[in-house]
This record gives sequence, C-alpha cells and structure tokens, in this order.
Amino acid sequence: MKADPQYAPEHLALEAVRRLGPEAAAWHTRIREERPELDPDGVANLAVKHFTTLARVSGAVSGAAGLPGAVLDVGVLAWTQARMVLHVAAAYGTDPAAQERATDLLVLQRVHRVAETARTALGVAAGRERASRIFTGDSGRPLAGVLMKVGLKLAQMAGVRAAKRVFAKMVPGAGIILGTWANSAATKDLAQRAREHYRNA
Repeated sequence: MKADPQYAPEHLALEAVRRLGPEAAAWHTRIREERPELDPDGVANLAVKHFTTLARVSGAVSGAAGLPGAVLDVGVLAWTQARMVLHVAAAYGTDPAAQERATDLLVLQRVHRVAETARTALGVAAGRERASRIFTGDSGRPLAGVLMKVGLKLAQMAGVRAAKRVFAKMVPGAGIILGTWANSAATKDLAQRAREHYRNA
C-alpha cells in the first residue's frame, strides 16, 4: 500500500480475501457444528458482535495514543471491518474466499458506488501489484506524505468519512471515548449493509 497509496483500499480488499476468506469459511464450519440451533442471522450476529468489539478496542487505543494512533487505527479498522464482512458472507452461505468478495468489500465500504467500477479498480491494483515485483526501487516520495495518503484512503474505506472523527480521537481526556464511538458507529453501519447484502444474495 505504501508503494501504491492511490489504490490502498483495493490492495487491502484483495489481500483480505486471500488471507481472511479461508479463515471466515473455517469459522463458519466450526460455528455450525458447535451451534447448530443458530440460523444465518444468528451466526451473522455472532460475527458482528465480535468484530464491533474489536473495532471499539482499537478506537480506544488510538484515542489514547493521539495522532500516530489515529493514523494507524484507520488501517486496523479497515482490516477488522473486512474480516467482519467476510464472516457475515460466510454466515449467509456465500463463499468468503471467492474473488468477487473483494468487489463486495469495496462497494459495501463505499469506496466505489457500483460493482463494475470496483472490479475495474481491483484489476488495475492487481496489475500494479504484479508490476511492482518487476519495477522495484524508491519512488522518491516523502514517506510522511505517502502514509498520509494511505491513511486518508483507508479512512474512507473504514467509514471514517468525516475528518472530525479522526481528530476527535486526539482530544485530551476524551480521545478514548470518542475513538471508541467513531469506530463502533462506522462498523455498525457497515454490518447493517453487509447483512442486507448477503441475506438477499
């Protein structure tokens, strides 16, 4: 993502499906064996509750850490939310490791409005990823600027759209509470969209 910050959400989505899709599928199999009485909504609720709690914890930590924590948190939050979406997909019987889940992630997280543009962007990002293995080296861009661009792109992906949510985490004495609120609100909104999407798929 540092090498290609413009497509940070697409790189994260591709990597999430590769790494987390099989994890979500294994989790679903285990839950169905351990809790056979649960319907798909019940299984999805377990995933949402777990990952919303993780999002709250990372928000509290970032609130205590100030600006460095707030910048790091958007990446952690986007990854946590991707895990949640893939687990919700599995809960409703959709293969969380299928390539199309990367498209779902970008649309559900409102990086792209429609699936077609998300697929195009994913294709570009995948092509750049392959090219980066051939053309390596220092881009010459200041690291701070690159990280800020990555942070802004991932904040968009994580649903932290208003800058005030990120900066709220830096308010002395209130950062922990506000960080928890910002992450929790964004994750709950995404959870609702994911449930509706996969329930009706």
